[in-house]
Amino acid sequence: MRKWYVSVVVAALTLVASALAAPAIAGADPAPVPVPYNFFSGIGPELLHPGGSLPGENDWNCKPTAAHPEPVILLHGTAGGVQTNWGTYVPLLENAGYCVFGLTYGALPGTPWPVSAIGGMMPIEQSAQQLSVFVDKVLAATGASKVDFVGHSQGTLMPNYYVRFLGGAPKVDKYVSLAPLWEGTDAFGAGEILAGVKQFDLTPVTDATMGKLCPSCLEMASGSNLIKKMNSDGGPYAPGVTYTNISTRYDEFVVPYTSGQVPGPHTTNIVVQDNCSQDYSDHMAIAGSPVAAGYVLNALDPQHPQPVPCVFVPPFTG
Repeated sequence: MRKWYVSVVVAALTLVASALAAPAIAGADPAPVPVPYNFFSGIGPELLHPGGSLPGENDWNCKPTAAHPEPVILLHGTAGGVQTNWGTYVPLLENAGYCVFGLTYGALPGTPWPVSAIGGMMPIEQSAQQLSVFVDKVLAATGASKVDFVGHSQGTLMPNYYVRFLGGAPKVDKYVSLAPLWEGTDAFGAGEILAGVKQFDLTPVTDATMGKLCPSCLEMASGSNLIKKMNSDGGPYAPGVTYTNISTRYDEFVVPYTSGQVPGPHTTNIVVQDNCSQDYSDHMAIAGSPVAAGYVLNALDPQHPQPVPCVFVPPFTG
C-alpha cells in the first residue's frame, strides 16, 4: 500500500512538472509586453533598426478582433517618426489587443537616414495624401471597414485634412488627439511671425528658409490659411467621426493649450490636470503619460471604460 501511494505521488509530481515546463498552448493570450511610459523610449529602437517599425507595429498579418474591430493608426508630431514618437503606445495598444499601425509622413524627400526619420516637415496637404494611401493599405490588409486614429501634435491636425478634404471621413471612426491644436498655436510668436510675413511681404524669405525646411510649421500658426480652412463651416470636426481631445495646461508648443479644446458634436474635451494635478506633462511628455494613456484607451473602447490612473508625471519625458 505504501509503495502504491509513493508511486501515485511521484506520478502526480511528474505531471505537474511537465505542465510547468510545457510550452504555451496555441491560441493562449501572450504575456503582456512592458510599456515604457517615456516619450523618448522609441529613439533606441530607431537607432537599432533605422527606418523600421517598433515591435508589434505594422504587422500586416494582424486581423482585428470582434472586441477591437478597428485597427489603430498612430500619427506622430512635427520632427517625429513611426518609431520615435510611439515607444509608449505601440506596446500599450498591443497589450490591449489592437492591430497597431503607423507611418512616418512628411519627411523631406530624397534625404538619407537619419534625416529621413524626421517626419512632419512637408506641407500638411502633402502629408494628408500620404496618409490617404496608408489608410487604404491598412484597410485592405486587415479587412476592416474603418480605422481609428491616435495622433500627437501635428498628428492631431494633419489627419483631419484627410478626413475633411480628401474623403477620409467614412473610413475613420474614433479620432483621439494628444496635444491638439485645432485653432493653431502662438508658441514662440508663431502667429505674430506669420502676420509679419504677410504684412511685409516676406514670403520669398520664408520660402528660402522655413518654407524649405519645415513648410508645415507656419501652417500650424494661428491665423494661417490652413487653420482658417480647417475651421471653416462651423469648426474643425467632420460629421460621423468621434473626437477625443486630450490636452495639458503645461503645453509650451500649443499656446494657448485651449486651442485643442474646441467644443463640437461627438467631441469630448479633456485636460489631464483637471482630474490629476500630479501630471506635469508638457507637449512631449503627454505622449508618455500613463494618465493620458488611460484616457486614450477609454476613448478607443468607450463601452468598457477603466479607471484612469493619477500618478506623478514629470515634464519632458512623461
